[in-house]
Amino acid sequence: MWRVAIVGAAALWGAVGCGTAEGGQIPDLGPPPARGPATHQLNPRLLRRFRALEAPRPEQADRIALGKMLYFDPRLSANADLSCNTCHPLDRAGADHLSTSRGTAGQRGKRNAPTVYNAGAHLAQFWDGRAPTLEEQAAGPILASNEMAMIEPRAVAQTLRRIPGYVTAFGRAFPGEPIDLPHVGRALAAFERTLVTPSRWDRFLDGDHASLTALEQRGLKLFADVGCIQCHTGELVGGSMFQKAGVVDQWPNQSDQGRFEITHDEADRMVFKVPSLRNVAQTAPYFHDGSIGTLRTAIAMMGRYQLGVELSPEEVTLIEIWLTSLDGAPLHIEPPTLP
Repeated sequence: MWRVAIVGAAALWGAVGCGTAEGGQIPDLGPPPARGPATHQLNPRLLRRFRALEAPRPEQADRIALGKMLYFDPRLSANADLSCNTCHPLDRAGADHLSTSRGTAGQRGKRNAPTVYNAGAHLAQFWDGRAPTLEEQAAGPILASNEMAMIEPRAVAQTLRRIPGYVTAFGRAFPGEPIDLPHVGRALAAFERTLVTPSRWDRFLDGDHASLTALEQRGLKLFADVGCIQCHTGELVGGSMFQKAGVVDQWPNQSDQGRFEITHDEADRMVFKVPSLRNVAQTAPYFHDGSIGTLRTAIAMMGRYQLGVELSPEEVTLIEIWLTSLDGAPLHIEPPTLP
C-alpha cells in the first residue's frame, strides 16, 4: 500500500523513517501482544508472495577486502572528502538520512540516497533503474559531478596506482588485470553483495511464526488486504519492478519525471523503481525526493496516491508495526585500515 499501491505505486519510498505519530498519539491498540502462533488466519498463498533473504553469493575474499577499503576511502573523490560510506553509512542503516546528499563542493543531488543494504538483489540500480548491475552503479557516483566528482575514469586509476598498498591489493583481487574504474566497480560490488540483513521476518517466512507478534501479523494481513503487496513483494518486499508514482491521484512533486528522463518514453513519466522495504523503519526520509520525514506519513501517502484509500491512524500504525519486523542488523560498520 505504500507508495506502491495496488496498481503500482512508483518507487517512492526512499530511505525510511522513524515511527512516531506526527502531531498526536499513536492509537491504542491494546496491551503488548505475546509472541506466539499465527492468530489472524494468514492465507498461506499470501506468504508465497515473499521469500526469505538468500545468503550472499560466494565472492573471492581478496575482492571483498579490496571493495571494503574502496567503500570507505575518501580519496576516490575529487577533494578527498567523500567516500561511499559518506552517503551510505553502514552504521546508520546504509543511508545518510538527508533528503538529498551533498557532493564534494557541497552541492546537492536531486534524489534521495537509498540504503546500500541488500542492494545486490534489486532488479536494477538507482531510482530510475539506469544501471543494470551493481558493478555499474558502484562506479557511477565516483565520476558524477554532483557527487564524488572524479569526472574522468583515468583520474580514478591514477589515484589508486600511486598508492602501493592498492597496487598490491588489486594484484591479489584481480591477478594480471589493470587497475581501472571497471575493476573498482567489481570490487565495490563484491563487498556490497555481502551487505545482506536477514531479520525476524525471514524467520517467520521459514516457519517460525512465533518470531512475529500478533500485532505484526495483523499489520502484514492489512498490508496485503489493502493492496501494497501488488508491488512490495518478493525477497526484498519491493525492488523487483518499476511503477508510477501517483496511480490514483497525481503525485505532489512533478519536478522529477523518473525513468522518462532516461527513456524519453511517455509511458515512463513519473515511473520509478519500487524500493525495497527492508530496513525501511531505519532509513528516513522517504521517497525518491526525500520529502517525507516519517514512516507514518509515507504509509498514509501511499494509501492515498497509489491505492485511493484513506488509511485510518490505526491502520497506519498496524502496517508500521509490521514493517519493523523487516529491520536487520548492520554489517561491516568498523572502517578498515586504508593503504
